[in-house]
Amino acid sequence: MRISGVAVLFLSIFASGCGNAQEHWVELQGQRFEVEIADDNEERARGLMFRESMEDDRGMLFIHDHQSPQAYWMKNTKIPLDILYFDKDRKLVAQQRDVPPCSLGNRCPPYPSNAPALYVLELNAGQAAKLGLKDGATLTFGPDIPPAR
Repeated sequence: MRISGVAVLFLSIFASGCGNAQEHWVELQGQRFEVEIADDNEERARGLMFRESMEDDRGMLFIHDHQSPQAYWMKNTKIPLDILYFDKDRKLVAQQRDVPPCSLGNRCPPYPSNAPALYVLELNAGQAAKLGLKDGATLTFGPDIPPAR
């Protein structure tokens, strides 16, 4: 039996684990969310811009370089979101729920944390209400989440 070169390459990549997208996850109120990580200025600036949709069990985790008051906006974001702010201890310190999309470019309003935050989790709008989130809730990281720098 002969295996083509492409099949061998695919099998070797699959077997080595290289080429597989690394799955990061967080848990909040017992609910697990698979997250994309935004941990540099470029990734944080792009965020969830231009996405048409996002699965209910998905989100984006922003990791900042320093804990400080944060403000996010919805420039070029097409899906409504819950923006959840967490401190260095991963405690929920502020929530901006049901934030609408914005197509006004640089005139989109900011949604501030009003408290120092190191991590920001964006989920589909309505998830915070569904989870019954209250300030002080703890965010649990999966083992592959990189530490804040």
